[in-house]
Amino acid sequence: MVPERQPDLTCDLQVSTRSALIYRLMGDVNPLHIDPVAARKVGFKGPILHGLATYGFVGHALLKSLLDYDASRLLELDGRFSSPVYPGDRLQTDLWVDGDIVSLPVSVPERDAVVFANGRARIRAA
Repeated sequence: MVPERQPDLTCDLQVSTRSALIYRLMGDVNPLHIDPVAARKVGFKGPILHGLATYGFVGHALLKSLLDYDASRLLELDGRFSSPVYPGDRLQTDLWVDGDIVSLPVSVPERDAVVFANGRARIRAA
C-alpha cells in the first residue's frame, strides 16, 4: 500500500535488450527466457526477464536512489511479481519513505504495467 502523496523519489532503470541472455549464464536454461517461440506458446509476447533478475533491478533502484549503494543498509525487501518484464523495458520505481520502511511499486510506464506490486523494504539509516 503506497501513501496518498507523490513519491519521495523516482528511479528509472533501463533493462538491456541482452539482459536475459547475460542472466542465462547463471545457469537457468529455461527457454521461456531466450526463445521467442517457447515464450509465445505460454502466452508471453516474447522472452521474459528472469524473476531474480527483476528482483535485482528493484534492489538496484533502492541502492542507487536511497542508500548510496551501501547494501548493508538494505535489511529486507519483498513484493510480488505482478507482470512480466521484457528485455528492453524501462523500469520506473517510485519510492515512498516512512522512517525505516520504503514502499516501492515498480512499473513499466510504456505498457502501463505494474511489474513488482506491494514492494516494501526495510532500511537502516546511514
